This record gives sequence, C-alpha cells and structure tokens, in this order.
Amino acid sequence: MSEKQDIRRTVVGRVVSDKMQKSISVLVETREQHPIYKKYVRRSSRFHAHDASDEGRIGDLVRIEECRPISKTKTWRLVEVIERVAG
Repeated sequence: MSEKQDIRRTVVGRVVSDKMQKSISVLVETREQHPIYKKYVRRSSRFHAHDASDEGRIGDLVRIEECRPISKTKTWRLVEVIERVAG
C-alpha cells in the first residue's frame, strides 16, 4: 500500500496587518547562526495568509500553513490563533 503523506510547512508569527478582506499579513522571525562568525542573526519574512472568517487581529500570535495559491501573493492559510492580543 502506498499512502501519500500530506506534510505541509507550518510557521508561527505575529499578525502585522488585517486591513484586507479575508487576508492577514504575518511576520515570521527566525534565528540563524552566521556561518563564519557563529553569531545568531534574526531574519524576518512577511507572508500573506488567507483568513476566511476574519479572526486574526493585529498583534495576535498565529499559526499558518502552506497551501495552494489562492491569489498572486497568498499561498498560506490561517490554521489557528495561538494567543490573542489584549484589547
């Protein structure tokens, strides 16, 4: 039996914009070690994610996963809101 495993990349980040309809912009920060100097450097990437129910707000900590292209810039989907911002 050959079972196809559906392994999708998931990342955790902060919502930096929710101005769009059914979309959020998520900032994901990673720490990598510099290959020569061995110092840890922070890198950040910004992703547009599909949020069908408009539950993500600015400042929320969210988990997003990779999915099929929904639009020109959206290839991620909101999975869950891990932590809500107070207010």
